[in-house]
Amino acid sequence: MAGSVVASSLALRETADAETNLRREAKARGVDPARLVFAGRLKLDEHLARHRLADVFLDTLPYNAHTTASDALWAGLPVLTCQGQAFASRVAGSLLNAVGLPELVTHSLADYEALARRLATDAALLGALRAKLAQNRDTHALFNTDRFRRHIEAAYVRMWEIWQRGEAPQNFAVEASAS
Repeated sequence: MAGSVVASSLALRETADAETNLRREAKARGVDPARLVFAGRLKLDEHLARHRLADVFLDTLPYNAHTTASDALWAGLPVLTCQGQAFASRVAGSLLNAVGLPELVTHSLADYEALARRLATDAALLGALRAKLAQNRDTHALFNTDRFRRHIEAAYVRMWEIWQRGEAPQNFAVEASAS
């Protein structure tokens, strides 16, 4: 399917009722129910490989994807989200910012829908986002576990030093490292 954009959805197959309801609602809205793909549980490597088959991950609101969005990004699948006000509706936006893709964070349902439509019809834009994600995956904070380790170790050392001096707990920032 090189060069085409397929607007499909991958959902975890949990119950027949949920699948029936979602297919009915898709049909009522002019979407071919066959474009909804319901998948069973798989081992992690197979699950991540499955993400590579999709064009874009359309996140949910008011409860954003958490680990699932991280998995999608790791697999190279761009995630489109609409950021809400509560913690649960801000997770995917945080992940996208940490991987250098803030342009995929929208702030209204109208903007979310407009960008989803644009991604579904503009293969060049989608390709550019995929390329940016591929480049950023290994250079940005989201998946830089060694940087995270260094920062949390520095925080632990700082807390230990404060305690050893007999000082009360206090707020502090860890100096960000370059990589």
